[in-house]
Amino acid sequence: MTGKIAVKSKAPAFKLPRDGGGQVSLADFKGRKLVLYFYPKADTSGCTVEAKDFSSLAPQFEKAGTAILGVSADPVKKLDKFRDKHELTIALGSDETHSMLEAYGVWAEKSMYGRKYMGVLRNTYLIDPDGRIARIWEKVKIPGHAAEVLAAAKEL
Repeated sequence: MTGKIAVKSKAPAFKLPRDGGGQVSLADFKGRKLVLYFYPKADTSGCTVEAKDFSSLAPQFEKAGTAILGVSADPVKKLDKFRDKHELTIALGSDETHSMLEAYGVWAEKSMYGRKYMGVLRNTYLIDPDGRIARIWEKVKIPGHAAEVLAAAKEL
């Protein structure tokens, strides 16, 4: 795992397979703002609410010149089912190798009911048009999060 990412630092470059086929990379968003949000597992209750919240606000993010990309360690096939089942309108990236997750410091040891395991932290990064980290939300609480990120994107 690389060091902790800080506000104003250069966002780590990435290239991932995405829902619907093809690839998505940081370079695709050059000159635009990007909300990069990480979620533990597609089609679980919290992750579904978060993805639906971002999808419902996608037109407002677009008006604010901001793209949205959700990333998990799920395979693309699972992302496609997740997108279709919940009619998501945001892009979803798959990092089964965990290389991008590690670069952003979100592949980490977690604990549930006393059991330790490796998983994805629920963090969100707002990246400015120059590819720098403008804002970081760690240990995200889902209710109201997408709206809070939208407000920050509008201010940027």
